[in-house]
Amino acid sequence: MGKVPVRMKAVVYSLSPFQQKVMPGLWKDLPGKIHHKVSENWISTILLLGPLIGTYSYVQHYKEQEKLAHRELQTISLPI
Repeated sequence: MGKVPVRMKAVVYSLSPFQQKVMPGLWKDLPGKIHHKVSENWISTILLLGPLIGTYSYVQHYKEQEKLAHRELQTISLPI
């Protein structure tokens, strides 16, 4: 006896165009939520952004010094 495949109906999820409150809690008390997230994770933010800002400022300083070094006329002393 062989197995006969059974057709299954597909499930389609959609939002009703008449539904006005799709995500009402998303925007409710937004400043309070942001303050809560920042006050909870401030040390992680510093540890993430500190090295990034430090590296960026170092690269900008290095590039500026490299530009200034090419601008000046450098004398090269050769060993005799």
